[in-house]
Amino acid sequence: MGQGSGALMQRRTFLGLSGAALGLGGCEQPAPVEGGFTGINVQRGHALRELRQIPEPQTTRRTQILIAGGGVAGLAAARALRQRGIEDFALLEMEDGAGGNARAGKLGGMACPLGAHYLPVPGADAHEVQALLEELGLRQRVAGRWRYDERHLVHSPQERLFFQGSWQDGLLPMEGISQATLAQYRRFAHRVDALARTNRFMIPATRGAFTAEQAALDAVTADTWLGREGFDDPHLRWYLDYSCRDDYGASLARVSAWACIHYFASRHGFHMPGEAEEARDGESGTLTWPEGNAWLTQRLAAPLGDRVRTGHSVLRITQEREGVSVDALNHADGRVTRWQAAQCIVALPVFIAARLVQNPPAVLTETARRMAYAPWLVANLHISTPLQDHEGAAPSWDNVVYGETGGGLGYVDARHQSLNPTPGPTVLTYYRAPGDTPDARKHLLNEPWTHWRDSVLSSMSVPHPDLPERLTRMDITRYGHAMAIPLPGTQQYLRGITSGTEVRSGRLHFAHADWSGYSIFEEAFTRGHLAGLAV
Repeated sequence: MGQGSGALMQRRTFLGLSGAALGLGGCEQPAPVEGGFTGINVQRGHALRELRQIPEPQTTRRTQILIAGGGVAGLAAARALRQRGIEDFALLEMEDGAGGNARAGKLGGMACPLGAHYLPVPGADAHEVQALLEELGLRQRVAGRWRYDERHLVHSPQERLFFQGSWQDGLLPMEGISQATLAQYRRFAHRVDALARTNRFMIPATRGAFTAEQAALDAVTADTWLGREGFDDPHLRWYLDYSCRDDYGASLARVSAWACIHYFASRHGFHMPGEAEEARDGESGTLTWPEGNAWLTQRLAAPLGDRVRTGHSVLRITQEREGVSVDALNHADGRVTRWQAAQCIVALPVFIAARLVQNPPAVLTETARRMAYAPWLVANLHISTPLQDHEGAAPSWDNVVYGETGGGLGYVDARHQSLNPTPGPTVLTYYRAPGDTPDARKHLLNEPWTHWRDSVLSSMSVPHPDLPERLTRMDITRYGHAMAIPLPGTQQYLRGITSGTEVRSGRLHFAHADWSGYSIFEEAFTRGHLAGLAV
């Protein structure tokens, strides 16, 4: 997801939401619903894009290291500098709070995510992330074995699927399916296992050798590869498509076969319920919090104090003979400051970095040319009382509707981690990746809040028809460029231009998940951390 903060923008109130207006039937008028757009200052970013002439700086400031971008990578770089004893640095972030796509809001007094909401327990290859979790008290050695604080691991029940009119445990369709479907599930599991055994699919991805077999997977779409392999079962295809949209924001028709396999082979494989292999020591489970991954970014940002300059848009980055100059607009007073530093960590999405770096190196412009980005919608819904439920599996942390159109990915319950068993108000966070629909980004940004309110309610009312009468407020966050899509050829290209996990040009150190070709916390954090060590 894209860079941003929790600042509210264009918050409006809309009243008179009725079941009839949503096509839900009935004559009763639900309680008034408030809401609006929040989280991302779309106008701020677009205004800078449309600047014809960059204003001249009115003041000058100096610092040893300048970090452009306050997402996960930028915060990780700042932490690495402090670990080295470097305190003379500044971090500039366009939005009004750091965290990038891992930020939080509040609704009805409850914390809720505005973007990324979980972190799988990292494997041994992501040792930088493991060290962070140990520092934060989430991970520790007990009797010689790694253990994670159970308060932060997803509580049971973890996930369920609304399938054929009822809820089932797990997200892989299982109820009432044919033996032919089961056979394809098992064959796909064996194929993933075989590929994992002959190729090291790692996180961070660049720590593993890029084999000829991986290059062949990277050369075609997942849809093409599945067809070649004879995986045509609609239930299997739906689940794999859901998985790709969940991590990459795009469908099987767009992402590479490498990305589809990596989703499973880099973590715990593909297993049917009841057939999962025993995980390695300390490498199972999922970490989550009511505010999502903002729990992590808030703790990364807290020690930085006023070195974090939020509400500052970088206008240009220029390498000079003895340093780097960075011009930035302070949105609070409209003044432009020129920051002079010895080196700069560019922790920005590649397409933005390519616009801001003056005389950009060829590696930056070519990478930006190749990148495609997925838009993303996050809706937080405050409900006054628990929803009625269909038969089957109990309410879970993650709740998904089978076959939902428009890129819907289901919702999580912000109250799921609570130890208070008493039912009460909560916030449901609904996700949608609409990137495969025509003009998805333009549609996402141009339609009014009421359009998305009605669309989200229409989708969520399929399993919960009583939702409109229990909903009190809906806040919607839109990401125009939420995440890099791992298109065919992306890994082959990136492995050819990067040295390990560092991309550097003179005094500029590039640190963003884009340079890994896909967007997850581990990739962003590792690239930021290593950039902080390299300056």
